[in-house]
Amino acid sequence: MGSRILIADDDTLVRSAIQKILHMFHHDVVAVESGRQVLEQVSDEFDVIVLDINMPDMDGFETLERLNQQRIDIPVLFLTGAGSMDYAVKAIHLGAYDFLTKPIVDIELFHIKVKQAAEKRHFLLQEKAYKRQLEIEVQAKTHELAEKNLLLERYSNHLENATVQIMTSLQIAMEEKDEYTAGHTHRVTELALLLGQAARLGTDDITILRRASQFHDIGKLVIDLSCIQKAGELTPEEWELIKKHPGIGASIIEPLTFMDRERDIIRHHHEKLDGTGYPDGIGGNELDILTRIITIADSYDAMTSRRNYRSNLSSAEAVGELRRCAGTQFDPELVEIFAGVVLSARSLYKQ
Repeated sequence: MGSRILIADDDTLVRSAIQKILHMFHHDVVAVESGRQVLEQVSDEFDVIVLDINMPDMDGFETLERLNQQRIDIPVLFLTGAGSMDYAVKAIHLGAYDFLTKPIVDIELFHIKVKQAAEKRHFLLQEKAYKRQLEIEVQAKTHELAEKNLLLERYSNHLENATVQIMTSLQIAMEEKDEYTAGHTHRVTELALLLGQAARLGTDDITILRRASQFHDIGKLVIDLSCIQKAGELTPEEWELIKKHPGIGASIIEPLTFMDRERDIIRHHHEKLDGTGYPDGIGGNELDILTRIITIADSYDAMTSRRNYRSNLSSAEAVGELRRCAGTQFDPELVEIFAGVVLSARSLYKQ
């Protein structure tokens, strides 16, 4: 089956001759006499356009320029009786498929060039259809992947929340066994968050601070800490046992990859600014700001909580102790922010 071809030539005899030649090769031909009529007739149904160059009103070059502006990607064959090199260069520059001279002497060659132009058109259409289908498939796969990622994210969040809830329940159950430690984690978490908010931490840091506070003592779950309940000072052996809980807590958290930063905070919440804390003896800028916050909240709650071997301090006394140790154990700037928080709302906490 032949191709659909649009030809334009202002010479009626030439136009008719070309039309007859193309019909002889079974092509469907629409013949017009001007460039403007080409612009009126052209559509995606055509496979090839044959343009005479020298036409009145709108010549072949101007016609091709207008076709290019309309993004018509149908191959164009220029046909002219003036076969100068300048014409050929201009035709190629405008994107013409080929350049032919008239009169047409070699009918077979003429048909071969038309046929090749039509084949190029078919290739362009196939390529466009392939790209369109590829875009559709990519969009569909992207949408499918986005939905799966959303489901995975929801599932991951669900697992994270479930893990946090289970661990929180275990820690609360551990604390409730001892009247002296009951509520410690809850109070430390609230105090740490108040300090974090006063220090203008970002949303992500607040989330991490909350979780790290909730689990800062989780290492005590696997240590026999009955020695805490006895009256009097701890023995060196008992003290060494207690000092293991930050490292053990970090080990418990380690498999939970979504809590990498919390793990380090838990490990270091008994470190000091001057590097004399435990378990690693780090200090200064090596300590995460969230670690410094929890250290202050944890120490404050320990000082204001009753123990069987000592009485608790008042809020003012505990703040005074924090200030005394600022620069060695605690971050001075955070201590002052914390003092402003607890002393202005001390009725919410132990006196």
